[in-house]
Amino acid sequence: MPTSQTTIALIFDYDQTLTPNYMQDEALFPAFGIDSGKFWKRCGVLVREQGYDSELAYMKVLLDTLDFDRPSNAQLKELGAKLSYYPGLPEMFEEFAKGLLTPEDDALGIHVEYYIISSGLKAVIDGSSLRKHVRAVFGCEYAEDSDGRISFPKRVISHTQKTQFLFRVNKGLLDLATDVNDHMDDDLRPVPFENMVYVGDGPTDIPCFNVIRKQGGQAIAVYNPDDPTRAAFRKCYQLCAHTDRVRHIAPADFRAGSHLRLLLDEMVSEIATRIKARRQAALDLGTVRAPGHG
Repeated sequence: MPTSQTTIALIFDYDQTLTPNYMQDEALFPAFGIDSGKFWKRCGVLVREQGYDSELAYMKVLLDTLDFDRPSNAQLKELGAKLSYYPGLPEMFEEFAKGLLTPEDDALGIHVEYYIISSGLKAVIDGSSLRKHVRAVFGCEYAEDSDGRISFPKRVISHTQKTQFLFRVNKGLLDLATDVNDHMDDDLRPVPFENMVYVGDGPTDIPCFNVIRKQGGQAIAVYNPDDPTRAAFRKCYQLCAHTDRVRHIAPADFRAGSHLRLLLDEMVSEIATRIKARRQAALDLGTVRAPGHG
C-alpha cells in the first residue's frame, strides 16, 4: 500500500551553514588546549602528502593529539552545549512549530521534519541545543576502547558520502543497521525528494545539491554575511551563477523575515500545496459518484 508521503524534510549541513564556526575550533580545541593552526596544518599534511580524506585526517589528528587524554563520546556530547549559531537559531524551529503550516495542512497530516547531515562529530551535535528539534543527526563517530575513551573512527561521512543519508531520509531508513541500497518502490518512500529542501554552504555540499536538484527537490546555499573577505559569498555565487548547483543563495540569517526564512517559508508552503493537490487528484480519481436521481 502506498505511503501518505505527507512529510516535508528540511535538511541542513552543520559547519558554516547553521554556525559561522567549525565545531572543532569552537568546542573541542578550547576544552583540550589544542592549537587550532597547528592542528589543521597537520591535517593538511595528511591530505596533501599521504592522500587522506579530509574527514579521516581530522579524526586521526584529534586522536593523535589527545593521546592518553582522549575523552569518551559522552564527554564530547557535553561539549555540544558550547556551540553557537547564526542569528535566529534555535528559535526558528520553535517558531516553525507554531505557524509554518496551515490548520488545513495539519488536518491532512502534512508535517515538517528536520535533519542534520554533517562531516563533523555527531556526538558534539547531539549535545547541542539544536538536537531536540531535529529527528536525526548523521555525522562522523568514534568507537570507544575498553576504558570508554574514543579509539578509532566508527563512521566517517565525507561530502560525497553525505548523499547516502539523503536516501535514508527518502526511504525512512534512519536505523544505520539497515541497508540503504535495498530497493523500495517510489510510492513506498515516506519522503519523496521533491518534498525535501537541502541547505548547505559551499563546494562540500555539491553532491547533495546535485542529488536534490536532479530528484526534484530544492537547494539553498547560504553564506556568512559578516565575512569581510566576501569569500563565503563568492562560493555561493559561483554555485548559483556559474555551475547551476543551486537556484537560491541567501545570507545565513535564520530570523523571521530574513531572505533565508522567506525562502524556507515559501518552499514549505509550495510543497504543502502540491501534496494537497495530489491528494485531491487521487481522491477524484478513486471516487465513483453515485448516480443522480431523475
